[in-house]
Amino acid sequence: MTDNFQFTLKKTDAGARLGQISMPRGEIRTPAFMPVGTVGTVKAMYLDQVRETGADIILGNTYHLMLRPTAERVARLGGLHKLIRWEHPILTDSGGFQVMSLSGLRKLDEQGVTFKSHVDGSLHHMSPERSIEIQGLLGSDIQMQLDECVALPAEPKEIERAMEMSLRWAERCRVAFGEQPGKAMFGIVQGGDIPALRIRSAEALAQLDLKGYAIGGLAVGEPQDVMLQMLETTLPVLPLEKPRYLMGVGTPDDILKSVARGIDMFDCVMPTRSGRHGLAFTRRGKVNIRNARHAEDMRPLDEQSNCPASRDYSRAYLHHLVRSNEALGGMLLSWHNLAYYQELMQGIRKAIAEGRFADFMAETQEQWARGDLEPV
Repeated sequence: MTDNFQFTLKKTDAGARLGQISMPRGEIRTPAFMPVGTVGTVKAMYLDQVRETGADIILGNTYHLMLRPTAERVARLGGLHKLIRWEHPILTDSGGFQVMSLSGLRKLDEQGVTFKSHVDGSLHHMSPERSIEIQGLLGSDIQMQLDECVALPAEPKEIERAMEMSLRWAERCRVAFGEQPGKAMFGIVQGGDIPALRIRSAEALAQLDLKGYAIGGLAVGEPQDVMLQMLETTLPVLPLEKPRYLMGVGTPDDILKSVARGIDMFDCVMPTRSGRHGLAFTRRGKVNIRNARHAEDMRPLDEQSNCPASRDYSRAYLHHLVRSNEALGGMLLSWHNLAYYQELMQGIRKAIAEGRFADFMAETQEQWARGDLEPV
């Protein structure tokens, strides 16, 4: 551990990077997957379990937490770490994406965004300064700038306007964040699916000399090849010695291909959301446990896994729980999925360390392609 935020790039293997972020609350092994704890809970999981799967850091959501229980209440209660009993690093997003996607009423201008709460209809204003203030009240270790995320496809002029606005907001967030030893603020590259705008955004953010950089505005409906093209365009412009975070991504295949291009950090609701709906991610690909073929299958999802949910419970039982709408079904499948994601990240890090990431990626994809076990 260290008193300051520090990123160490330990090894590269073609485009893939093995590194470590050191912070007062702990170390984050990269490439890292951050489970999403939207309102102070990784849904259907105990945080002790989340830690045991191998997570070094979780994500909290500024928009949701500012509405309830409110950032001020969290601060009075000792901060988010104390409230939720998670002693390790927390990254909070800025709230911008949720304001754009969830709010039924919003007004955007240079000062920020005024929006109506999806919870009770109350009006709120989020400026860059207020976003950083809220994240400070929550006590998060890595804070994100407020940005405007445009859903794709969109008109080039609209993408450019939002990108330029986000750059101005990044500067205001940097000033508002100031100097906070042991903590970090990341900027967010925008620019939609237009390479020239992505490059302009990345170049301008690099000039701010922030602790890290995120790539935002992807995984919002565009095809995977467009996302990967934007990474290939953007990453060479960002500083090599700073961590790169791809926001809201994604599937295991997205993660493999993005690591190959130089991404260090990921977050996504997919493993827990899918688990609550009966979908498991496994070394043999996706498994829909609702399917009738599992009804009398006493084999586990993954006999090789160290996770009890993956190894010790039969498919027949999981099928029964999910088809009966029992909460335990979603809990066990969320546990399994998070464990699988962390096992994948562990495999990625080991492969980069050994200089065989390309082989690991090909072997993993080949195993997915072979599909699940034959029905009993």
